[in-house]
Amino acid sequence: MRHPNDNGFNERRKTAIEAKKQLLAKFAAAPKPTDPEMQAQLAAREATAKAREERRAEREGLKRAENERQMAEAAEAAAAAEASERAEAEARQAEVNDRVARVVADEAARKAERDRRYAARKARQG
Repeated sequence: MRHPNDNGFNERRKTAIEAKKQLLAKFAAAPKPTDPEMQAQLAAREATAKAREERRAEREGLKRAENERQMAEAAEAAAAAEASERAEAEARQAEVNDRVARVVADEAARKAERDRRYAARKARQG
């Protein structure tokens, strides 16, 4: 049994030729690069690309400035922490030195007292 849409070779060939003609007509009707409309579209694309590039450069500048600000803050914080650490170390060292000085002074006082007692004993004996 034959299908009703079963076209013969010649009919398929004519259909293909007609499709090619329509495709060529479509491309022939397309605007050329020299048309004012195409020139306007191209100019609009270029302006958009330029604006996009300017916004990107501005964002990068802002990011760079923010990064530099954060680096400066971090450097200030590190310097403050270092100064605080140094002050604490100096305070601890001063406390140790004070304690050592008191121990030496106490030891000297004890020795002086011992020497005084020894001298008093010698004076009583002789």
